Amino acid sequence: MTDNNVTIKGGDSGLESARLVELAWKALSEVYDPELYIDVVSLGLVYGVKFDGDKIKVDMTLTTQGCPAAELLPIIAENAIVEALDGQVPVAINIVWDPPWDPSFMKPTQVD
Repeated sequence: MTDNNVTIKGGDSGLESARLVELAWKALSEVYDPELYIDVVSLGLVYGVKFDGDKIKVDMTLTTQGCPAAELLPIIAENAIVEALDGQVPVAINIVWDPPWDPSFMKPTQVD
C-alpha cells in the first residue's frame, strides 16, 4: 500500500492524468536492472509513459534482445506501477526494440 493519494473518478482530467503519469515514472525509477543495479529510468530503458484512455501505457526496451531479464523486468515494472497506483489503474508494458538501446541513453549519475 502506498500513500500517493490516488483517486480515480469518472471522467479524466488533465491534472489526474499528469499525476498518474508522474507516479508511474517515480515507480519506474525504483525498478532496478538485476544485472547492472541501475534503475530503468536512469538506464534510459523507458521511452515513454502516458495515460491513454483508462490505463497507463509504458513503452520500454531492454539493453539487448537476449537480455536475461527480458521476461522478468517488464513484470517488475508493471507491478511497481500497479502498487504505486494502489491497483486502481490498469498498466500495459510494451517492449519495443526501435530505437535499439544504446549506452548513450543513460542519464548522468549524481554523486551525493
